[in-house]
Amino acid sequence: MIENRQPKFFYGYVVVAVAFLLMLMMWGAYYSFGIFFEPLLAEFGWTKAVTAGVFSLSFFLTGILGVLAGRLTDRFGPRIVMTVCGFFLGLGYLLVSQTGTVWELYLFYGVVVAIGMAASVIPLQSTVARWFVKRRGAMNGIIISGIGAGMVIVPPIAHRLISIYGWRTSYIVVGISALILIMLSAQFLRRDPSKMGQLPYGESELEAKVSSQTTGFSLREAIRTWQFWTLVVALLCFTMGEGTILVHIFSHAIGLGISAASAALIIPVIGAISIPGRILMGMAGDRIGNRPAYVICFVFLTISLGWLLVARELWMLILFAVIFGFGYGGLSTLISPIVAELFGLSSHGVIFGTVIMLGGTAGMAVGPLLAGHIFDITGSYQTAFVMYVVIGVIGLILASRLRPVRLETHR
Repeated sequence: MIENRQPKFFYGYVVVAVAFLLMLMMWGAYYSFGIFFEPLLAEFGWTKAVTAGVFSLSFFLTGILGVLAGRLTDRFGPRIVMTVCGFFLGLGYLLVSQTGTVWELYLFYGVVVAIGMAASVIPLQSTVARWFVKRRGAMNGIIISGIGAGMVIVPPIAHRLISIYGWRTSYIVVGISALILIMLSAQFLRRDPSKMGQLPYGESELEAKVSSQTTGFSLREAIRTWQFWTLVVALLCFTMGEGTILVHIFSHAIGLGISAASAALIIPVIGAISIPGRILMGMAGDRIGNRPAYVICFVFLTISLGWLLVARELWMLILFAVIFGFGYGGLSTLISPIVAELFGLSSHGVIFGTVIMLGGTAGMAVGPLLAGHIFDITGSYQTAFVMYVVIGVIGLILASRLRPVRLETHR
């Protein structure tokens, strides 16, 4: 029997810290696209649908390539995968700074940046899961909080850089920073504790959990259940609105007569509030169950989108950001535990990745593009926001219907 002997210094905490910083850098820069949105429109005169479409393409490819990056991480380890992706991410932003035509923007941001972002979620979460048996949920919440921290820190820096140096020089700064910081940070990642001569944290408890980790649905079995597709469509309902907000809220605020400097505060507020949202709703999932907590998050999101319909002043948009940010942060944290609760752990990674690809990636890709098209036709985001309130209610109803499914009924 293996003793649970941990050295005084457990390297898993270094892996968690590095993963947090990587999330911060990668997603902070990525979600700064909304800050660059208006300068791109001003210089090139493209429609909002065309300009938003590049983010949709990038997010769609990020989701698809993320599954591949996860598989490559299983084979080669996170250090190699993250180093390669960090190179492509920095290169993509540097190329964007030289954009002169719309096809170049779609190629550089839509494809090259997406290749770099492929390692930003699944490989990092998968790596941290290998280091921790006990405290796995808490550690997962910490690294995902890096996304919120990135939204707080990077967009205001990007706005400041744009106001002083212009969007092209700002993307050069972002590209060089991503290239150096991500590639250097990746060198501290290790695939699993055995690489450092250590055991996973809490491995002495592993034997008691073997049965739960070796049973469950395969992907083929999961996709034959109504629960799988209910979860996918509910996530799609959420991410369509999420993507629209993150890409268009800055532009929407400016259209209401709010200054660019003030409008630039909205995304950081969403990011800041998403951090306690991730932590508190993760704790709520442990106490009241993941599915009830998931429904609560949908309630927050639906209320926030309804409030956005009447928000006309900065304080009202900040209040929107607070409500939306809390629900957004909590919901994104609960998806992985819900997949485990519904379908078991034996094929958790591939089922989780497929749910994210079909629901999360598709919604984030379609939402901003559709909202931009509606604006181009109507001259306002109001119709799009009304539509996303209705879609949010649909997502809330679907989330409330999620129930565990018995594996043996599908054998």
